[in-house]
Amino acid sequence: MNTDILMAPIIIFMIFVAPIWLILHYRSKRQVSQGLTEEEFSQLNELIAKADKMSHRIETLEAILDSEAPQWRNRHD
Repeated sequence: MNTDILMAPIIIFMIFVAPIWLILHYRSKRQVSQGLTEEEFSQLNELIAKADKMSHRIETLEAILDSEAPQWRNRHD
């Protein structure tokens, strides 16, 4: 009796869920192994440029703070 209760969900899982799951899993694996698309590569380069620009801005702000408030790095609020 107990095995009859478990058998139906297992059969449904094996027929419907498992194949879809496997297909989607291997499709995503293939996409990852193919690398970046042109659009993704372009977005990555834009992010790199923005990060470099932000880094330069932070260095500028730190230089300003160093000259105007030399002890700013030692302050802990």
